Amino acid sequence: MITDDVPACPECGQPMQAGGLVLAKRVDDGQRVCRALWRCGGRHTWWGWVDRPEAGLEVCPVPGLFR
Repeated sequence: MITDDVPACPECGQPMQAGGLVLAKRVDDGQRVCRALWRCGGRHTWWGWVDRPEAGLEVCPVPGLFR
């Protein structure tokens, strides 16, 4: 489901901007699924599984790869 809601940064509360999609292999089920990348003005980088929005966002472990 595509939505117009902009998430707030879980760390500082600022609105986040979409940074694109990253194809990744999920460990728990072995599927290749996209992660949505999000950044805030406070330079925090988060990502979440596109097919599991209810799982919430996680801190991106490699933010330097996405400039």
